[in-house]
Amino acid sequence: MAKQSQRRCDQLPVLHPDAAGIDVGASELFVAVGADRDPQPVRRFPTFTQDLHALADWLQRCGVRSVAMESTSVYWIPIYQILEARGLEVCLVNAQHVKNVPGRKTDVSECQWLQYLHSVGLLRASFRPPGAICAVRALWRHRGSLVQMAAEHIMHIQKALDQMNLQVHRVLTEITGLSGLRILDSILAGERDPVTLARLCHKRVKSSESTVAKSLEGDYRPEHIFALRQSLAAYRYYQQLVLETDQEIQRQMVELDAADNALAKMPKRTKRLPYQRQGHEPRVFDLRRELYRIFGVDLTNVPGISAMTSQTILCEVGMDVSRFRNASAFASWLGLCPEKKISGGKVLFTKSRRVRSRVAIALRLAARSLHHAKDYMGEFFRRICRKLGKPQAITATAHKLARIVYHLLSTREAYDESVFHKCEEEALKRAEMRLRRQAAHLGFRIIPAEEG
Repeated sequence: MAKQSQRRCDQLPVLHPDAAGIDVGASELFVAVGADRDPQPVRRFPTFTQDLHALADWLQRCGVRSVAMESTSVYWIPIYQILEARGLEVCLVNAQHVKNVPGRKTDVSECQWLQYLHSVGLLRASFRPPGAICAVRALWRHRGSLVQMAAEHIMHIQKALDQMNLQVHRVLTEITGLSGLRILDSILAGERDPVTLARLCHKRVKSSESTVAKSLEGDYRPEHIFALRQSLAAYRYYQQLVLETDQEIQRQMVELDAADNALAKMPKRTKRLPYQRQGHEPRVFDLRRELYRIFGVDLTNVPGISAMTSQTILCEVGMDVSRFRNASAFASWLGLCPEKKISGGKVLFTKSRRVRSRVAIALRLAARSLHHAKDYMGEFFRRICRKLGKPQAITATAHKLARIVYHLLSTREAYDESVFHKCEEEALKRAEMRLRRQAAHLGFRIIPAEEG
């Protein structure tokens, strides 16, 4: 029975005869080509740059035009870029799609299995934005890690203050704000008078001067002052790194082409509240205006979506969403659609897939912020929350936001909330007609409340 199954697999039509498979590792690569392309169809290459170029030369001598490899950590990036620069079509596949067959646990058999699956057309390439977008994406992800490390040093600052029983970080909204940094610098300079330190607060601080002074009475130990000094210096160092990264991101984004329909002056916002910059938003340039120039549409007009969320969409998806056939495919790629699995007539699974997508995480956070929004999306979130619960409401609202984003990027039309209100009115009319038909069928007549 196993031999018959093997013979049926060998008889599958070869759709990509010029295909190769690469098993990617940290220190070595195993590459397989067709048995008729080289006397030694499987070869091993180290991961040094000159060896990667030798691998590309060998593939071109073998007449290979398309290469399949797994997305293993970040080890696939150098060979991907070299092969792409040589003009080869690189198919980056999900490891879960090829790991479900037992008995292929060696590097040699793995690369041969990849080559065979790719040659018969059973592999589907993962989505990867263009090279210019990937450059901005790498910088934006690096910036996120710098912000996280700066946040860790803020916690170190708070720990040092707690050890000295200084409660100023609980009185001020932000210890790294203007007033907080003034007080910390004065403490490190040797000032210990609480009243003098409290007078350094800005006039917009909501806490009274006496409350701030009371929070600055503590036990100033030298070891905790030393830890505070180093933590504050580390925080400012990472803030400088973030600033330099913002400047490089600006340089990369300026090189991106502007949308054809982008106006020189941004259109007026449709949201009721004015736009407010977030704390971690770049300061060296206007991110919202730059995103409008690239997209040709202001995504921040959509409820819940900020400039940071729009930047994440740009870095992970790009400007062109035509790769996805429709909005449903886009939402499915993000893992925001229910995946129904049925076996033997029994429903096994109906929840959404677990997908590690930064765009999906950003849209879920955007959906979570709509709990108190006074617009259509806020009403939708609260209605689903009452009906199915908060986790399902977050996913459903994120799914709706994904469809809205796809529509805006594909049509370049501005966000218009009146479309949803028209749909709701039509739904209410259909519901009324349905109730009238049912009442007429039962011999009753519905009378509106104002007539009764």
